Amino acid sequence: MELKIEKQTRGVRIISGDEAKSRRKLLNKMIDIVEDNGFDEITIPSVEPASIYTDKAGKEILNQMYIFKDKKNRDLCLRPEGTATIQLLADKFWKTQKDVKLWYFERCYRYERPQKGRYREFFQFGVEVINPRSETIKEELISMATKMVKLMCEDDEFKVFDEAKRGLDYYVEDGFEISVDKLGAQKQVCGGGSYKQGIGFAIGFDRLMLCKD
Repeated sequence: MELKIEKQTRGVRIISGDEAKSRRKLLNKMIDIVEDNGFDEITIPSVEPASIYTDKAGKEILNQMYIFKDKKNRDLCLRPEGTATIQLLADKFWKTQKDVKLWYFERCYRYERPQKGRYREFFQFGVEVINPRSETIKEELISMATKMVKLMCEDDEFKVFDEAKRGLDYYVEDGFEISVDKLGAQKQVCGGGSYKQGIGFAIGFDRLMLCKD
């Protein structure tokens, strides 16, 4: 269940009991899928230079970012998503390596109107492949993402769009999305696509949990 305390920040939650157990069970199954496919875990910081996202993701995301000054007057932010950080690491560490396969499960932060399945502090499960060798990597990732969505939904409850316009500046071509119609306005549970250094996708963990209702 979700617990609320007086004067709690809007758009965040305290989760315990059966709800916490259900979330852990789903997460473990998702981890099994990616690790069976050769992906390794990476943990990325929650607090980062704001320029990582304004440079990689585009200025549009500024409207939703939590940006603040540190004691040396540098612009920092709470991480709004994971792919831009992975791209930065790819530029620095994996320029010549092929098929660097990574997964992460992180809290992300965006200042937007809270509603069911959409929070200011939310959980994102991400999968990235840096410098992929396979010419069918997009189809392989869509297959993995579909397996994850199937953990919570029947086949006829969701739709896969393999040619979808993505809203972030770093995408270099049409991407892909998975939507669950019964979730209404928050029906998109997965989105991904190709960028300069590789390809990846992210699943909105909180939205995927709603599929069990």
